[in-house]
Amino acid sequence: MGLSCFAVSLFLYLFLGASEYPSADAAATESVEITYGTVLKLMHEKTKFRLHSHEVPYGSGSGQQSVTGFPDVDDANSYWIVRPEPGTSAKQGDQITSGTIIRLQHMRTRRWLHSHLYASPISGNQEVSCFGSDSESDAGDFWRLIIEGGGMTWTKDQRIRLQHVDTGVYLHSHNKKYSRIAGGQQEVCGLQDKRADNVWLAAEGVYLPVNESK
Repeated sequence: MGLSCFAVSLFLYLFLGASEYPSADAAATESVEITYGTVLKLMHEKTKFRLHSHEVPYGSGSGQQSVTGFPDVDDANSYWIVRPEPGTSAKQGDQITSGTIIRLQHMRTRRWLHSHLYASPISGNQEVSCFGSDSESDAGDFWRLIIEGGGMTWTKDQRIRLQHVDTGVYLHSHNKKYSRIAGGQQEVCGLQDKRADNVWLAAEGVYLPVNESK
């Protein structure tokens, strides 16, 4: 029911220029660097669900757009655009190193991956939502990239954590699932503890080449 990686590649080819975007299939065959402007899915390492959002608000907490883990690979609502922290000199195609503050923009709704001091619906941990727009973003959208295993530059094959800058929680998921509006999807939340359930991997996507200009 969702768009495949091929369809997303075609969209970017038509609207953003063919020369800028290598195919998703090519990116999958080698260890490629993840740069600003890349469109990707993040896969929860332990459960293999994809980080996902949709225009369904939480029924509790902030009432903002909900964020879940989605079981199917082919769904366009699981694509995120990697963006820099505003006010920096970072630009499209730049490499991203461990410790850098990034933002993730939901491709379909244009809102930002966000967290704040509300309780998540199932576990009561910290809520993770989508908030804002192309022209509206705040510090609640800032996440620090932490590369596991000693790597310095983010590449597709690396295990990562995302730590919320404002509150210190890690982007987290687990096998606790929604039964009603988002039936079969699992909770995504923020957790203070560093656990195996905090680890994510870059999966399907359209990966921009590294910007070689100085």
